[in-house]
Amino acid sequence: MANNINSLKKTARLSGLLFFLWIVTGFYGMFFVSPKVFVSGDFVASAENILKHETLFRTSIYSALITNGIWILLVWTFYYLFRTVSERYSKLLVVSVIVQVPVAFVQGGLSIASIATLKGEIMTSLELVQRQDLAISVLKINDYCVSALVLFYGLWLFPLAILVYKSDFIPRFLGVWLIINGAVYVLLSFANTVLPEYKNIIFTYGMPAMFGELVLMLWLLIFGIRERKSIQ
Repeated sequence: MANNINSLKKTARLSGLLFFLWIVTGFYGMFFVSPKVFVSGDFVASAENILKHETLFRTSIYSALITNGIWILLVWTFYYLFRTVSERYSKLLVVSVIVQVPVAFVQGGLSIASIATLKGEIMTSLELVQRQDLAISVLKINDYCVSALVLFYGLWLFPLAILVYKSDFIPRFLGVWLIINGAVYVLLSFANTVLPEYKNIIFTYGMPAMFGELVLMLWLLIFGIRERKSIQ
């Protein structure tokens, strides 16, 4: 039994580390690269910035691929951490992540294609302005894919929240927080698709709930799991 507890502790800390890396690599493109490249409402300036900061833009593409690779490893460690809590919900957690990953790799390919289009390496028969419009349109498709995936960003948190809540080695309040976190993502997905005029309102008021993933990451990274009589 002691060996099992030690194994769970190591798995929890590894999950926390992978969670941290997943968040950092995901935030890189979102909060560091995008503001330097994309100009809201100005497609021409955005296209010019992509060429001006091509290497930086390419690092964001690769970072997104790394993020999804880490996500696979993260959910796999979650499976081993929580499978004794519920095998069914642990499998559901894995599936809810795996179905999203292929879309991210398609997005990476489209982003690289947009660079090639702007540089005239493909679509050579088009004028510069036409290539710019096409490249930005491809990137906008990527944005629409992200909007669609927001639903799954929420759905994967539901089985994770249930597992956290049912476990006796992670505080239950984190499970409740994750449920609310997932619900906010689902509402954002609905607003993005059906009521876009409300998405900023939902994002603003739902922001505190969206720190649930970050808090779980910090708990696993700092505290790991806490021992209870039921697992002694």
